[in-house]
Amino acid sequence: MARDLSRLLRPKSIAVIGGGAWGEAVIKQAQMLGFSGNIYPVHPSKTTIAGLPAVKGAPDLPEPPDAVFVGINRDATVGAVERLARMGAGGAVCFASGFAEAQAEDANGTDVQQRLLAAAGDMPILGPNCYGFINALDGAILWPDQHGMTRVDRGVAILTQSSNIAINLTMQQRHLPIAYMVTCGNMAQSSMAEIATTLLDDDRVTAIGFHIEGFTDLRAWEALAQTAAAKNIPLVALKVGKSAQAQAAAVSHTASLAGGDAGAGALLARLGIGRVKTLPELLEALKLLHVTGPLKSHNIASISCSGGEASLAADLSLDYGVGFPPLNDTQASDLRAALGPKVALANPLDYHTYIWRDQAAMASAWAAINSDEVALTMSIVDYPTTDATDWTCATGAAIDVQQATGGPVAITATLSELMPSDVAQTLMNSGVAPMQGLSETLAAVSASVTNTPENEAVLLPSEPQIRPTLSEHQAKTNLTAAGLDTPNGVILSDRSDLPNIAFPVVAKVMGLAHKSGENALALNIADQAALAQSLQTLRDGPVRIEEMITGALVELLVGVVKDPAHGFVLTVGAGGTLTELMSDTTSVLIPASRDTLKRAIEQLRIYPVLTGYRSSEPIDLDLLLDTLARIQTYVTKHAETLEELEINPLICTKSRCVVADALIRQDMP
Repeated sequence: MARDLSRLLRPKSIAVIGGGAWGEAVIKQAQMLGFSGNIYPVHPSKTTIAGLPAVKGAPDLPEPPDAVFVGINRDATVGAVERLARMGAGGAVCFASGFAEAQAEDANGTDVQQRLLAAAGDMPILGPNCYGFINALDGAILWPDQHGMTRVDRGVAILTQSSNIAINLTMQQRHLPIAYMVTCGNMAQSSMAEIATTLLDDDRVTAIGFHIEGFTDLRAWEALAQTAAAKNIPLVALKVGKSAQAQAAAVSHTASLAGGDAGAGALLARLGIGRVKTLPELLEALKLLHVTGPLKSHNIASISCSGGEASLAADLSLDYGVGFPPLNDTQASDLRAALGPKVALANPLDYHTYIWRDQAAMASAWAAINSDEVALTMSIVDYPTTDATDWTCATGAAIDVQQATGGPVAITATLSELMPSDVAQTLMNSGVAPMQGLSETLAAVSASVTNTPENEAVLLPSEPQIRPTLSEHQAKTNLTAAGLDTPNGVILSDRSDLPNIAFPVVAKVMGLAHKSGENALALNIADQAALAQSLQTLRDGPVRIEEMITGALVELLVGVVKDPAHGFVLTVGAGGTLTELMSDTTSVLIPASRDTLKRAIEQLRIYPVLTGYRSSEPIDLDLLLDTLARIQTYVTKHAETLEELEINPLICTKSRCVVADALIRQDMP
């Protein structure tokens, strides 16, 4: 059930239950941040806490508080929450631990959590096992410890399941205005997506960042993504950890290649949420989004007065999918006019120091490299820690370029510490992003590109089950019925009874997940005599004889794994003997649109082979997309009974996409 947490997160009155050091700290932090509403300490014996008069219990409060910090043990928390809900409080932060998150150590934790949820009813709660929140816009805070936030008029929101990481993020020195810091704890009731949805209603929030340990309600995340897109508020996430898989030892290649992290990445991409890998990248991405808003593409222009910085930017861009489009004729002409004949023109550009200290000339050069193909104009400038007076021209030039072009402009220090606070504030006030760290900046660019969430809901997985692995013959029979192209074949009941079949053929011993190296596979058998010989040498077991697919242009892996945390993950990549060698795969969640599947295939390193590399013949990409669509249809139809499916290889010729080998773990009706 979706809850409106706005009264809790933007309170006009707060109460603090618990008079120990933690409770007193909450009151002091509210006073220091300048909370202007009423603060009510609650304690059964103390008459004053932090200089404020205390009441004995929640029923003695003069009004139902908007937000309550419950800083007492877990069992007492349940009773306090019940009384608060009954009196109409706006919501509570449950500080205590020992609930469901501790079930491995305390079997009673889950039971206590269920009692907590029943006690809360419709009243929103954060946690349990969380520090609470800081609202730096209104000076509203329920927080029992130090923090580094100050009041702001507008800024980003950050949500995390880790209270310790939240504390650390508030101490950031990257000049990022943080409007909200919210810790979510074990999310017994209010999920991260629900909390973020409430924050979207605050028009002072410019972007939302997440540190995510695990997704819960996928439908809530889908609703959040759609609402954020409609409001043009960008989302960016740092996702850590891997979801549990149905089996510890996966049967297929796909399960090992498309584990929980691939599913998480596919989900974030589907939701249009940018992804970063580190906390500094998260902060820089939020800063860029706060200043510039979402970027229109991954293409940027880089300008610096050093060839070393230009080459470093070019090299690092390969890790983040950031592009530097070549200069067009207009850019080249304008740059030549600004820089003179001695500078080699390129993007990234080393403009040397001929025009250093000439702010107007610097601005002309930096503006000249901008174009419609560029989503961000980035100047690389490292300010010295000794005397940065001679670098004011760079600050002024960047501001002049932003004002002249109106487009996204950033100054990037290659080292985080080489962006002075006064310079960063001047740039921020003028609409220029003061970015700290070159690699972090490129990661931020990659995560800040506008991504529209898909409208169709993800196919939700059932609970993981141990299901039988179908024989290859049965798997291919199922896929043939689903409209996929499979080789003509028969099962031999007697190896001496050779089939009447067109050659060349393949002989496969059934019952093995991986036949290569197991003396279970004979390829390109040319005639009856060769077939008889092969059957004598193959290992024991039932044998399937099927047509040998000729004219192969590429072998692909196509597989689906049921990821209990994210849905059904469809993975496509280099197949056959190249599966482990190349690890060249891309993953999406089912159902994926045809355009999404096409974009996914285009990300593969082997994509040039599919389209005809160096005069080789291309495969039929439309037929490949049709094949993937039929696989999706099969998975959707059997979602309740299917655990995983793998086709490896899917042999693509000029006119066919053939299921050469298939593995399915699924219940049979």
